[in-house]
Amino acid sequence: MQKRFMCIWFRHLLTDWVTIRKPDLKDTALVIAAPERGRMIITAANQLAEQQGIYKGTTVADARAASSGLEVLDDEPGKAAKLLRLLGLRCIRYTPIVAIDLPDGLILDISGCAHLWGGEREYLKEIILKLRAKGFDARGAIADTIGAAWAVARFGKVSPIIAAGMQAAAITALSPEALRLEADVLERLKKLGFRTIGSFMSMPGSVLRRRFGNGILVRLRQALDFEKEVITPLIPPVPYQERLPCMEPIKTATGIEVAIQQLLEQLCTRLQSEGMGVRKAVLKCYRVDGKMVQVGISTNRGSHSVSHLFKLFNLQIDKIEPALGIELFILEAPKVEEIDPVPEQLWANQPGLEDTTLAELLDKLAGKVGLNTISRYLPVEHYWPERSVKQAISLQEQPPTSWRTDRQRPVRLLSRPEKVEVMALIPDYPPKIFVYRGKRHTIQRADGPERIEREWWLDQGDHRDYYTVEDTDGCRYWLFRSGHYDNEGVEWFIHGFFA
Repeated sequence: MQKRFMCIWFRHLLTDWVTIRKPDLKDTALVIAAPERGRMIITAANQLAEQQGIYKGTTVADARAASSGLEVLDDEPGKAAKLLRLLGLRCIRYTPIVAIDLPDGLILDISGCAHLWGGEREYLKEIILKLRAKGFDARGAIADTIGAAWAVARFGKVSPIIAAGMQAAAITALSPEALRLEADVLERLKKLGFRTIGSFMSMPGSVLRRRFGNGILVRLRQALDFEKEVITPLIPPVPYQERLPCMEPIKTATGIEVAIQQLLEQLCTRLQSEGMGVRKAVLKCYRVDGKMVQVGISTNRGSHSVSHLFKLFNLQIDKIEPALGIELFILEAPKVEEIDPVPEQLWANQPGLEDTTLAELLDKLAGKVGLNTISRYLPVEHYWPERSVKQAISLQEQPPTSWRTDRQRPVRLLSRPEKVEVMALIPDYPPKIFVYRGKRHTIQRADGPERIEREWWLDQGDHRDYYTVEDTDGCRYWLFRSGHYDNEGVEWFIHGFFA
């Protein structure tokens, strides 16, 4: 079978990705820069920036001088490879062999695939238009060799589809850069007056090797199909998915429970053998009427416990409408994580955040009241109270510092202090009465003040004098006065509640 390849070139890969995520930058000159030898060098520029003479390799200082409205973003190392991998995995639907071509391209081995889309022209059109619809400025070309397809995709000006055996004619008039040569080789070719590939393509190999090295011969032979070029195809991740077709449509909750139990046993067996655990799972139910309904669960830590995951799904069964019946169940685990194979009996003597029963309890509560209603907080090294805590990402996240114990702190801290009306018997003394949300509180005990200064390296403003007070009902509050006592502009706030 005749080999055919497609090369796809993303002209503005990184800036296109930024624009997709931030559409408000679509009409803005945008560049991405990284530090190099004490200067910020542009690593990618969008089309508007290029129209103003700003290209890759320009310093940010020079670019700002050329464009007053230039938007500069920091480069993220490895981002191009990640994007190309994601795009390549999406292209696997068109061919099983897709390879990344850093820094801005993909290589597809399309041998025997194009006829499924009605020919190479429709095949190329389908892929390129899909990529452009997503927001990527993409170009593509098809040829017998990777070298010829790569050259035409980036430098071709006529047809993007090169007929079989016509690669030599297709690249003859192109610039030597189309052969993917090293910069020093291109410089020597330019100095000697070789402006096109055809100007040296017919020269003896020994002459080219002596003057420009062996690399130019390899690239030329690969483009002309005299030497094979090896690519490393992407290997798509094997999805954690189990399927259960039904001989008869399932209409009852009991039948759905049996299906879930069976699917979980199959999925968890695989996960356990690989040392993985479910963090997120989705059950898709395909009904006889052609519609699909689904429910999902999330866990606080990876789990391959069939009983635990079944209890979480059991809370969601009433959301499944079987209608005329469900003929196919698919259980997917789109998010998994590695878990330690610790024997279950060790958990009994080691309570705390590492106890799996705690994570299972939180999962059950989250299934009933919602995941966003359960939070864990960690201490942070800040003096300002509302900055001294942060929300933990998971149960396994370790605190960067220890909780402060030398001073009393409220159990519940308001994210934003709220104003209260206060009456003090003597200026600069604790309040005697305060009114919060229309309710009057008479204070019988008070402790303070504790002065907390602002962190001057973060913001400017008044200090706070905090008081721990207790009202006649026995409830305790954390109040503070902003700044020094002033008969005219003094303000009081409530910031927290003690147990």
